[in-house]
Amino acid sequence: MTGEFPRGELCRLRVESEVLRDNPLGDPFERDLWVWLPPGYADSERGYPTLYVLTGFTGRGRMALNDNPWSPGFDRRFEGLLARGEVEPAIVVFPDCFTRLGGSQYLDSPALGAYETHLCEEILPFVDREFRTLGNGHRGVLGKSSGGYGALRLGMRRPDLFQAVASHSGDMAFELCYPPDFPTAARMLTRSGGVAGFLRDFGRKEKKTAPQIQTLNICAMAAAYSPREDGGFDLPFEIRDLRRIPEVWTRWEAQDPIRMLDEPSAVEALRGMKVLFLDAGLRDQFQLDFGARRMTDRLTSLGIPHVHEEFDDDHFSLSYRYDRSLPLLTRALAG
Repeated sequence: MTGEFPRGELCRLRVESEVLRDNPLGDPFERDLWVWLPPGYADSERGYPTLYVLTGFTGRGRMALNDNPWSPGFDRRFEGLLARGEVEPAIVVFPDCFTRLGGSQYLDSPALGAYETHLCEEILPFVDREFRTLGNGHRGVLGKSSGGYGALRLGMRRPDLFQAVASHSGDMAFELCYPPDFPTAARMLTRSGGVAGFLRDFGRKEKKTAPQIQTLNICAMAAAYSPREDGGFDLPFEIRDLRRIPEVWTRWEAQDPIRMLDEPSAVEALRGMKVLFLDAGLRDQFQLDFGARRMTDRLTSLGIPHVHEEFDDDHFSLSYRYDRSLPLLTRALAG
């Protein structure tokens, strides 16, 4: 994607959250909110559909705007698509739902904080007040990896707020994507003397290793899917010998998008989407291509319209895949 084209305006705002003020991890309750406005926004009075872009694990809103010579940031990518007439103008919002554990999965948890509430009940109305959005009926959510999971989950839970969803390599089929990291996590936690020791050691090292990130990921998922009311969380396996703990794993499975389709409300929510898009690379390191196939089979059996794509790549550096979902979402939401 090269050449010059009309540029939009990137705005940096600050949002003070009441629901995150006393979050259990002590993470900041005041955060940057980046918003991209399409070219011509300042010179018109028209309203625009809104897209919420959710970053993956260890990401926050600003990271979607990072670019390199071969892969432009989301704003530059959108500007190129707009200049070529492939998308409709939209306001794009980049929330920051990062936590000390690397992410929130965009849900409410007593071990992480109320991030679904923060996004839906604080950020959305703030954006609608500050900018000329078209509001309900013209709002979409999309993301990659944990962001794709969050987008799909929000589509199931909040169809009153989001009417189009794109999940790029989103977490699903939990029995496939998470257990391969359990042995690494168990060994790392054993060496550190437990979760508290691991988090202390992790915080002290400026350069994180791959095993540390894998272990942090499992801790973050446990904090999202099997939290305790005291602010802690339960792992779904015994650290000593990796024996699965059924009552904890059942709680994880209940948050799997495929299992969430057992709820009639989730089925009706997705059935009412203007666009439902999901994809995964054929060499995904977390087996999410197989998960997406299971999901699309379930959606088809339930009569839920959707678009499912596969492509020859792995799990990382996939921002170019937004070129596939953005035309579908923006055209549907602009109607």
